[in-house]
Order: sequence, then structure tokens, then C-alpha cells
Amino acid sequence: MSQTPLHPVLAAVTERIERRSSASRTAYLARSEAAVSRRPRRRRLSCGNLAHGYAACGGDKPALMAEAAPNLGIVTAYNDMLSAHQPFEDYPQQIKAAARQAGGTAQVAGGVPAMCDGVTQGRPGMELSLFSRDVIAMATGIALSHDLFDAAVHLGVCDKIVPGLLMGALAFGHLPAVFLPAGPMTSGLSNDDKRKNRQLYAEGKIDRAALLASESEAYHGPGTCTFYGTANSNQMLMEIMGLHTPGTSFVNPGTGLRAALTAEATKRALAITALGDDFTPISKIIDAKAIVNGMVGLMATGGSTNHALHIVAIARAAGLMVDWDDLSAISGVVPLLARVYPNGSADVNHFAAAGGMGFLIGTLLDHGLLHGDTHTVWGHGLHQYRVELGLEDGQVVRRPAPAVSQDLDVLRPVSDPFQATGGLKLLSGNLGRSVIKTSAVHESRHIVEAPARVFSDQYELQAAFKAGTLTGDFVAVVRFQGPRANGMPELHRLTPVLSVLQDRGQKLALVTDGRMSGASGKVPSAIHVSPEALLDGPIGKVRDGDIIRLDAVAGTLEAKVPADEWAARPLAQRGPSESEFGTGRELFSMFRHIAAPAELGGGALFIAPTTGAIP
Repeated sequence: MSQTPLHPVLAAVTERIERRSSASRTAYLARSEAAVSRRPRRRRLSCGNLAHGYAACGGDKPALMAEAAPNLGIVTAYNDMLSAHQPFEDYPQQIKAAARQAGGTAQVAGGVPAMCDGVTQGRPGMELSLFSRDVIAMATGIALSHDLFDAAVHLGVCDKIVPGLLMGALAFGHLPAVFLPAGPMTSGLSNDDKRKNRQLYAEGKIDRAALLASESEAYHGPGTCTFYGTANSNQMLMEIMGLHTPGTSFVNPGTGLRAALTAEATKRALAITALGDDFTPISKIIDAKAIVNGMVGLMATGGSTNHALHIVAIARAAGLMVDWDDLSAISGVVPLLARVYPNGSADVNHFAAAGGMGFLIGTLLDHGLLHGDTHTVWGHGLHQYRVELGLEDGQVVRRPAPAVSQDLDVLRPVSDPFQATGGLKLLSGNLGRSVIKTSAVHESRHIVEAPARVFSDQYELQAAFKAGTLTGDFVAVVRFQGPRANGMPELHRLTPVLSVLQDRGQKLALVTDGRMSGASGKVPSAIHVSPEALLDGPIGKVRDGDIIRLDAVAGTLEAKVPADEWAARPLAQRGPSESEFGTGRELFSMFRHIAAPAELGGGALFIAPTTGAIP
């Protein structure tokens, strides 16, 4: 079918990534191709190996021993503490039943840890969050290491979990991989009311019981939290990169359509193994075009700032070298098309009702803002994702996505965007490099120039707020929050505090080498400042009273200090830290010692640019 020519900037970024990654990508593909087997992989194993693998398989044992049909490995992030992951409890049985019906088999290959950032916000456990991505990738590798599987089905939704699963899957580039979400919970308390109640609590105007009641109305049942944070950004990313079956991302759990999609995805995973005629390993899907499409989706929807870290790490797992300059270039030409909280008032269910991924992908393709000629788990060509779903006689049906948005307050075409550029912006200057989520911040606040107030952690800032000393205009500089310092926790607890001050009329901003997450709000925030303070980053030179200028229009972040004074100024030293021990933090000391800078993904895997194999 005819295709609108690709925007020249996207073409240039793609070519730049391919050129920069030539050696490492070639080595990755060579390893993946060398591992391909055109017969059931389990035939490679000895009888003793196989006996262990089949011992508890019950009725599936004869099919497995016959070594003729494909076998799926299920990698699950199920637990019943995460609302988004609780629905996965029944997925293995659904997948096994669907596989048998299609003439194959499936086994739970392993589980991966899945922590909830919502539970650990502001707590010591949040310091494990970013590193959990690498643990999940490694756990995925362990699950698939048994070499019994011809394809993998990955069950995950939230924050670090999907990036970790994908990084692990890419280490098995010879295997097809299909990602299955569980879907968002139904809409509860409005996001605006939730935000207002958080600010009222921060000001002491409502008590803890009232706040808990509010939060429980917002987060009320199984499914993903409905705001557009990292979890829902993950689902958008998996669909626009071709790892979901079309239209899968935002169907609520516990519905007939959700169950039918799970069965359909299982059968598709069986169909794309090397044993059939439509072999599609994940190494064929995740290439430079898919990575660029993912970045386009993030910009067009105002996606989570966490993906400024994750997309880099995912790309490196596939032998591709991506940096923030690529994100910035794409942001400059991709308009913002969605307004979903915290970028607006709507939730992700409203986004889906307005046309969702089918409409979004369609309008981007029509204007040359996506690579349409990509490989997906559904076949060749992203045009197949321009659909909306239905259910007839228990089967999934796909119809063309609506040609017009069903709610222009939530979702718009490229011809009539919310803003002309994407939701993330690169900032650089004498404080280092960082990113800002401009889509959530009013244009009147895109430039802030004010004296610095320096803090070593979020608790110091909260204490100053409670003491009433955060008066006047200021830029809060919260440092020693990077990967090497304490695992780069999200500092989302600062959002209500800073929002209260901003609503009082104070002009302010946040500058930090930590993270703010996909839930970052309306306060201008330069985050992921790199190099971090613990690695002698210049953010360590800032003193109280220095004039800081954050300019999201020009893309600069500067301390307005004379150059000679700035060069001679000593770096601050971190005081005693509690981040070494407690809540499991001692188990992650190795990660803190070797973690990459934020712009290289912030983790401990795939941390160095390479000219051959990835370390």
C-alpha cells in the first residue's frame, strides 16, 4: 500500500543510529542468527535434560516428548500486590489452553520480580526501583536459559518491568516474543480531584483518613493505574514498536475481549516460530526503525520521562546506540497529540475511547511521522495497527480505527495538535544535560530564573516546606540522587509540595540528578541531570543563592556564575548516607558502584559504547 514519505528528520535520526551502531548491531544480529534452530529447540537437549523439563507437565508431556510442535515459554511478572499485575494470575492457564487448541504447548518458564513504584514512592524501597529493571532482565534470561522454548510470551505492564522483560527478551534475539498486557483498571476518582486532595493534605487541610479514602477511590481495583505514567507509556511503546497484537494495549481486565486477546496472542506466538512459514524473531522486530517509532510515540503522547532512560537501555540490548540528542531531534518535529493526566485531565480509558492507539498510529503514519515498513508480531507493516477492536462470538474482530478523534480534548490529529513539538525536551549548559517534560507544564512556566535552594535529598526539602522557609521565587536543586549515589529514586513526593508553592504564586522549578517519573506534574523540572553529583557533575557546584536559569524554549540549563569562579569552585561532598543498608539496599551495592550515567540508561547492563560485542 502507498505510504506517506517519512519526515526527513526522522529519516536522519534513523540513519544516524544505524551508522553509529553498525558494528554492535552487526555483532548482535550475527549472534541471534547463529542461535536459530529450524526444529524444536528441545531436540538439542539430552534425555536427562528433557526428563527434568517434562517431569511435571502432566497431559502436555506426550506432545512435548513427540518434539514436533512448538513450545512457548511464559515469563510472568505476576504478583497480587500490584493491581496491574494481579490479573496475570490466570494467564498461564489461559495460555496453555489456547496453545493446546492450536496444536502447541506452553510452560511457565519463570517469574520475574515486580515492585510497585506507587507503593515505594518516598520510601527506601524506591532506591531499588531503577535497578530492578536490570534484575528483571537477568531473571528473564534465567527463565529462558533452559532452551526448551521456540517462542516466549512475556506478561508485564508496569514501570521497570516491561523494559526489563524486553531487555531480557532481546538477549534471546533468535526467539519470537509476544508481550501481553493486562489492561487498565476502570476509571475511578478523577485525576484532578486526586491531585487537589494531595495538595490539600500537603497543606494540612485534610487528614490522613481523608487522603487514604481519596487515593482508594482512584486506585480501586485490578488493572493499571489510569494516569499516563510509565506503566501506560510502556503499553503504548509495546504496541507502536510491534510487540503487541494490534489494539491490545488498553482493554480493561476481566472482560471477554481481554481473554480473547490473550488466546489470540498465544496462537500468534506459536505461528511465528522458526518451525512455521512466518518466522519473526524479536531481533527482526526491534531495529532502529522500531526504536525511532517508540520515541515518536513517547513524544506524541507526552509519555513518561523514565523512558529517557529505558529507551536507551532497550536499544543497547539490541546492539543499537541511542542518546538524548536523538530524543531531542524527534521531539522537535513530532507534535503533542494526547492530553492524558498528568498532561491533562483525562485518563487512559478516555484516551482509548477517543480513538486510542489505532487513531494515533494512523494520523502519525498519514503525516510521515512513523516508519510504516516495520516488522511486527502481526506481520509486516505498521498500517495493520490502525484498528479498533470488537468481540463477536468470542472472537476478536478488528475494524478500521475512526478517521476523526472522538474527543478533541483528549486526542488530536497531527493537523491540529495540542502543541507543535513533543512532550520531552533536552536541556544542556554548565549544569550538565537533563530532560524536562514540557507537555505537563504551562507555557508561561517554560522559562524560570531564580535563586537556588540546595538540598541533598527530598526529605530536606519537605522539612523546609513544613517549616515555612520556602518563600519567594526559587529553583530547588536536589542532588546526590543519581544512579551511583542511591539508585536514582523517583522524587514524586515533591510534586504536591512544589505544586502548593507554585499555586501560591511563587515562581519555581526543580533541578535534580534524580527522577520524577511519568507522574511528574505541572512544576517545571529538569531531571536526570548528568553527570550526577556523586560523579563530580557540576550540579555539585551549586550554592544557595546562585541564580539558575531553566529555559525549556532555548533548551538550556545554566548557573549564572562567572566562568572563572565556576571553574574554580569546589564540588560539594555528600554527607553520611543511609542508602547503603536497609530494605534490601545492601544487596544492590554492586549496581551502585558500576551504574551507567543517566544518558546511558542509568543501569548496570549494556553500559559502555562498543565496537563489537556488547559487554
